[in-house]
Amino acid sequence: MTSANPYGTGSASPPARPATSSASGPPGAELPGAGPPRTATPRPAAQRARVPGTGTDNQVITGEAVALDLAPASALSRLMSGVIDLILYASTGAAVLILATGFAANDAQLNTMAIVAFALTMVVLPTAVETLTRGLSAGRLAVGLRIVRDDGGPVQFRQALIRALAGIGEIWLSLGAVALITSIIHPRGKRLGDLVAGTYSLRVRESETARAPLLMPAELRPWAEIVDLGRIPDALALQARVYLSRTGDLHPLVRADVGRRFAAALESYVSPPPPWGTDPERFVAAVLVTRRDRAYLSGVAAARREQEEADRVRALPFQIHEHP
Repeated sequence: MTSANPYGTGSASPPARPATSSASGPPGAELPGAGPPRTATPRPAAQRARVPGTGTDNQVITGEAVALDLAPASALSRLMSGVIDLILYASTGAAVLILATGFAANDAQLNTMAIVAFALTMVVLPTAVETLTRGLSAGRLAVGLRIVRDDGGPVQFRQALIRALAGIGEIWLSLGAVALITSIIHPRGKRLGDLVAGTYSLRVRESETARAPLLMPAELRPWAEIVDLGRIPDALALQARVYLSRTGDLHPLVRADVGRRFAAALESYVSPPPPWGTDPERFVAAVLVTRRDRAYLSGVAAARREQEEADRVRALPFQIHEHP
């Protein structure tokens, strides 16, 4: 629907940002999951531009052009996980070397077994562990880290091998000094092996506050019961949900501008349009709640049909009753 937008914006082009800071943001305190708006104090342009869904320092853009808010690991956490892994790998290599010395008949065989033990400790074990566990290890499990590609995907054999080969110099020969310095300098905490392999360390275990569930705005409930909802892209719905959960952290002008943009983007998927004068944030919340509830009801109906079909197939034909 590209005719009239009930919140004063057109679907074809996004609205211009207000020029003054006297305009107040929409009433987000009434919106579930949104905190109270902050005072309209001026902020630097770089800080105002950081809007959910538009890219931040911690965001990873996947191959499907979906922005994932992934926080890189700190140098301290990487150091702790690295120490644990080094102790385990070195212990395994030392045990293999001690067992192999009993079978060595001369110095040449002993030197060969020592080289094999070093290669097993520095290259083979780290590569095999990262490949089989998709970027995990004992130290990363203990600290809560994972190695991922720059696009957010799991590491494969090639990335794990490159990281292990680079680790010979920056971890084993330098006792981790080169890797630690590089991790401190790089904004995403990458070491040299990560720069060559195109990977980085990601925090996967964090204590985050639970998001408040979205509720249907009362004034939009009659409209939501009759609205014809199209297939909203998952990426758009995810970014709109993140926006609603972070409205309290946005500047009021940015909050109102982004709300209108999301409302204009979602308007093309609903028919009829919401009542004239509907608040953009509450319209976005109503669309997401309707999408969620209808998807749940559709899943329940599909599960019920599958159960009925399974019961019909298992039933005995011709009214034959099963004897106890």
